[in-house]
Amino acid sequence: MSAHPDPLSLSGHDAPSDAPRVAVIVPCYNEALTIAQIVRDFRTHLPHARIYVFDNNSTDDTTRVARDAGAIVRTVTMQGKGSVVRRMFADVEADAYIMIDGDGTYDAGAAPRLVDKLVRDNLDMVVGARVSTEQAAYRFGHRAGNTMLTGFLSIIFGRTFTDILSGYRVFSRRYVKSFAAHSSGFEIETELTVHALELRMPVAEVETVYGSRPEGSVSKLSTYRDGVRILLTILRLFKSEKPLGFYSIAFAVFALASIDLAIPLFATYLETGLVPRLPTAVLCVALMLFGVVLLACGIILDAVTKSRIEQKRFSYLAVPAFDVGGKDA
Repeated sequence: MSAHPDPLSLSGHDAPSDAPRVAVIVPCYNEALTIAQIVRDFRTHLPHARIYVFDNNSTDDTTRVARDAGAIVRTVTMQGKGSVVRRMFADVEADAYIMIDGDGTYDAGAAPRLVDKLVRDNLDMVVGARVSTEQAAYRFGHRAGNTMLTGFLSIIFGRTFTDILSGYRVFSRRYVKSFAAHSSGFEIETELTVHALELRMPVAEVETVYGSRPEGSVSKLSTYRDGVRILLTILRLFKSEKPLGFYSIAFAVFALASIDLAIPLFATYLETGLVPRLPTAVLCVALMLFGVVLLACGIILDAVTKSRIEQKRFSYLAVPAFDVGGKDA
C-alpha cells in the first residue's frame, strides 16, 4: 500500500493530516453561463479542495452564480487576467494550486491526474497541454499563433513546453509565492512559463482535453491583438532576462550595417587615397560606436540580471517544499 496521499482526497477533512492542501483558483470575467458547472465539476473530482473564484468586474451574474454554487468568491477591481493572477497568488494559501479559466473549455476530470503528477514527481508546475478535435474549440488562428509563439519562446529560453498559452496549470506553493507578475492581460501565461524556465524549476506537461465554449459564451481573447501583446511580452522578457543575447543581436545589426557601408569607402580609399563621401564615413563610425555601446549595456545588464535571478532563487528556496512523505522540507 502506498504511503503517499491519494490526490482524489487531497486537503479534505477526512484526508491524512500529511496530505497537501489543494486550492482551485478560477479567474473570471462574465462567465455566468459556465462558472457553476466548473465549481460542481471540481467539487466532484476534488471534493475536499477549496474552490476560489476571482471575479474581474463582471457585468453579468458571475459572482452570484459562483457563490450559489459553493465557491469562495473574491473581487479584483484592476482589469486584466494578469492582475487577477497576481491577486490570486497573493491571497490564497495552499500547497498545490490548480489554475483554470472560467470558460468551461477545460476538463476538470484531469485535475487529480495533474495534481498527482505535481506531488509525486515533486514538480513546481504542470501544464495541461490542450488537445482538441473540435474546430470551434481551438480555432486555426489560435493554434497557429500558439505554435509560432511557443517556437519563438523555445528558441530564446529553451524547449520544454508545447503549449505555453494553456490556461490550465497546477503550481506548487514555492512557485506561486516566488512569482512576481508584471503582465496585466492574457500574456500572463507567457510570463508564468518564463518564470519556471528562468529558475530551472522541475516542470512537466500533460495532455488534457480541450472543448468548445457553450452556446452564448464569448471568448475574451483576441487572436491578433493579444497575439501581438504576447509577442511583445516575449521580446520584453528576452531583453530583461537575457540582456547579453538581446543586446548582442542589436550590436551585430549595427556593426554589420556599419561594415556594409564602409566597404565601398575603403575600396575607394585604396584606389585613390581619398574619402570623398565624408558623411557616409561619419555614419559608419557612429553606427559602430552605437553598436559597441549596446554591447557594453548588454554585458553590464547581464551581470545585474544574474544577481536578480539569484535573489529570485533565494526567494523560491525560502518557501518550504511539500514533502510527499508528510513533512515539510
